[in-house]
Amino acid sequence: MVQTIAFIIISFLAFSFAYKKYKAIYQAITLGKRQSQIGQFSLRLKNMLLFALGQRKMFTRPVAGVFHLFIYVAFIITQLEAIEIFADGFLGYHRLFAGKIGVFYAFIINFIEALSVLALIATLVFLIRRNVIKIKRFQNSDLNGWPALDANLILLGEIILVTSIFMMNGAEQVLQLIKPETYHPTGTFYLSANSTMIWLRNLPFDWLQFMERLFWWSHYLVVLGFLVYLPYSKHLHIFLAFPTSFYSDLSPRGQMSNIPAIENEVRSMLELPLKENVETLESFGAKDINDLPWTTILQSFSCTECGRCTSVCPANITGKKLSPRKIVMDIRDRAELIVRTNAFKFDSSTQATEVTDGFSLFDQISAEELYACTSCNACVEACPVLINPLQPILELRRYDILMNSGGPQAWLPMFNSLENNQSVWAMSEPRTQWIQN
Repeated sequence: MVQTIAFIIISFLAFSFAYKKYKAIYQAITLGKRQSQIGQFSLRLKNMLLFALGQRKMFTRPVAGVFHLFIYVAFIITQLEAIEIFADGFLGYHRLFAGKIGVFYAFIINFIEALSVLALIATLVFLIRRNVIKIKRFQNSDLNGWPALDANLILLGEIILVTSIFMMNGAEQVLQLIKPETYHPTGTFYLSANSTMIWLRNLPFDWLQFMERLFWWSHYLVVLGFLVYLPYSKHLHIFLAFPTSFYSDLSPRGQMSNIPAIENEVRSMLELPLKENVETLESFGAKDINDLPWTTILQSFSCTECGRCTSVCPANITGKKLSPRKIVMDIRDRAELIVRTNAFKFDSSTQATEVTDGFSLFDQISAEELYACTSCNACVEACPVLINPLQPILELRRYDILMNSGGPQAWLPMFNSLENNQSVWAMSEPRTQWIQN
């Protein structure tokens, strides 16, 4: 009874704490601009199944893809054992499912243990890649501090989780041999039995009971720890990769959206028919989080910080300051800061959010980074969960150029020529004259 009460109290506290943080993330995502139409449901569903569930892009780098798959599948399947632990703890039972599904119980536990071994191997490989081999994309300055620690913490948590599963099951196997009237036979758990019995079989009965309970609790506490920790971690992508891939940008690579009000100005200059029902805007582009679509902020919380975007960015490769991964992380950090400091107001009449702390994304993202981008879409193509770092870069550029009269000095002749000659070349001939020749 005491254990059941402790289980319920600890679970309630963990779920309550996690709920507050997940709610804050929801608030951060909804700081962005509403989008009226999200069509093409079947194509979006297909993207979600291929890229979030199927991890299609992960295998463009086979080594990382295969080991990531081990951890991913193990994480999903081991939740079956976590569900039983939760039911046991809440109801005061022991191995609740063991007597209800017969021989399938041992099959499932053996399957979970086999996946856990693969996940353990993958975890060790990832730790070595980050901390011993030191792969370049994990050593960039944008991962200094918390992002690097975060990656290692979650890997260490996975090692504790797998160790707990094996020690708990191994102790259970010995207890079943010693006292079958209390610990009912569940079938053999081959991997845990063979790997742990050499240490456990000679322990006194009381110590075996203690060991089984110790690792039962450590398994559950690590699962609760993941639940509480994920909102602070890049590993939130485990959940958010699904909505992110579903709501990903479906427009062709390289296609940039026009600003209708600006387009009408150009049409007026070219004496073309104007578009109707065009909203008059006081500001163009994006200055802060509230000027970006909510899907862009969702993407920032889905970033795995794997650095595939930065590793293929031609600007970064040639030594420029731009890192698409940093841009995405900056957007996420800015959104979190606004919610944490309660620096926003929502206007229900306009369905828009105002940021009130006096800062903006330009305090975190420099002009040097923005204008280093070549708009090649390499980062978009590389992202495993279909994040589009180019979109916020273009929106920030638009604000800087149209509202701040910013931009590189070398671009000014091009802007002047576009305005005066409707072409980037300083020539007055019609831009389609070359077709006639």
